[in-house]
Amino acid sequence: MDNSGLYVGLDIGTTSIKVIVAEKVKGQLNVIGVGNEPSNGLSRGVIVDIDQAAEAIRSAVSQAQEKASIEIKDVIVSVPANILRIEDCNGLVTLDDQSREITAEDVRNVAVSALGTSLPQEREVIDIQPEEFIVDGFDDIKDPRGMVGVRLEMRGKLITGSKGIMHNLKKAVEKAGLNIISTVLTPLAEGHEILNDGEQDFGTIIIDLGGGQTTASVIHDHQLKYATTDPEGGEYITKDISIVLNTSMENAEKIKRDYGYADSLQASADNQFPVDIVGQAEPTYIDERYLAEIIEARLSQIFDRIKSRLDQVQALELPGGIVLTGGVAALPGIAELAADQFNTNVRVYIPDQMGLRHPSFTAGLSLVSYFSDLSDVEMIVRSAVGATSTKVPKLTDPQDAQVPVSSKSDKPKRKTQKKKRGEGIKNFFSDFFD
Repeated sequence: MDNSGLYVGLDIGTTSIKVIVAEKVKGQLNVIGVGNEPSNGLSRGVIVDIDQAAEAIRSAVSQAQEKASIEIKDVIVSVPANILRIEDCNGLVTLDDQSREITAEDVRNVAVSALGTSLPQEREVIDIQPEEFIVDGFDDIKDPRGMVGVRLEMRGKLITGSKGIMHNLKKAVEKAGLNIISTVLTPLAEGHEILNDGEQDFGTIIIDLGGGQTTASVIHDHQLKYATTDPEGGEYITKDISIVLNTSMENAEKIKRDYGYADSLQASADNQFPVDIVGQAEPTYIDERYLAEIIEARLSQIFDRIKSRLDQVQALELPGGIVLTGGVAALPGIAELAADQFNTNVRVYIPDQMGLRHPSFTAGLSLVSYFSDLSDVEMIVRSAVGATSTKVPKLTDPQDAQVPVSSKSDKPKRKTQKKKRGEGIKNFFSDFFD
């Protein structure tokens, strides 16, 4: 489907709100405007103050409008993985005329029949993802339109979310004066944007290291099979630096960005920088190695928890390894640290679009890329959900999905270096955060 036109992605994150305006012409997606505003009214990816969130959204949109020289009304909105559930769904319709070709309306009707599952009162249908169509017993059909048959079936995934959380999300966006044309599950959009065909097919893990939380998702057979969210992200690293160095949060964030390393083995003890200490007139000089040990201590805890959950579903045995993205992924040495802890191949994804060459923009860019590439059939199926979700792209979530097992990696760990690293950071949390 050549969805030529303008697309606006609204990535509502815990620490920042990003707006990406992109134009698709002849299959080429070009970014023409960007907005970036600190978040307000959010906690761990969920809106807790509608008014504050709406004001931050308006500010980010205003920046993007000015740069793109357009008025923004319609947006594609990100949905975090931690609020969704997924279950299998099946639909079946009998066609009234054996000689009649299957139409788009028939496809929509079979999707409607797949929505027959009764839901708890606190949940609502967000999307339905078609996996295959079956015509008179012939399966693995991606688009049944134009075929002839008397029995049309659809197998797919039904995605539901918390009614309250989704209401607050929509309310904040609408209060900012915007119309939601689609909600997109962030991990699925990122899988589409940053993984090649082989990685999506054979299985790859995406770890999005955001400011407020960390999300790990597994893409396999071009579908989201599993996702898990850790409630810690870049904000926690900044807080650790602030507490250990006795400096303000503002200074801690700047220090992290300017001098931070994720891997203490790459940082130098000879390179020092000044730190403004609370209650002191003169700054204190700290070396990069010491700062890196603070950062690594927190990252190691996050990675350990994520690894434990991925091990439970054998995800680390998939051949695609791990792709890191999100704002924290900009820290030098993070791929090496992750490779040590997960014992698999790791790379960092950074968007290559002009003005977006930072991993914090991955989610926003993924929204417009994913939505603009949706097929006709996916749009037809989605229209079955209702007026708002008529324009909602396919979503998937993790709760009960099974991840296929592949061969384990034989890549050795840097055991000697790991031991040295551990000696430098093992007491940080017991000393400062007990």
